[in-house]
Amino acid sequence: MNMKSLLLVTTIALAAPAAFAQMNHGSHAGHAMADAPAKSASPSEGTVRKIDKAAGKITIAHGPLENLSMPAMTMAFRASEAAVLDKLKVGDKIRFVAERVDGTFGVKQVEIVN
Repeated sequence: MNMKSLLLVTTIALAAPAAFAQMNHGSHAGHAMADAPAKSASPSEGTVRKIDKAAGKITIAHGPLENLSMPAMTMAFRASEAAVLDKLKVGDKIRFVAERVDGTFGVKQVEIVN
């Protein structure tokens, strides 16, 4: 192997990992990074406004969701388990953990605090 070939092989060997990392990073650009909570999932409080058992959803008027960096509002969440909807009624004050998975907001660990 001559000196030019050795230099070319060495350059490619040193540049390949950086190029691969750049390509790999770019391939994740379309993924929703907000799905992974930036903060630990601490419980939030809210009031049940609507229950839609057929859709598996619950509408909650809630305070700020710190783990999702969301302000207080009223919104629908997917219930992590159908049984959660059976134990709740409109007007219940609850403590819950909100999460975002694959772009869908959901609730888990729901506890009535009336």
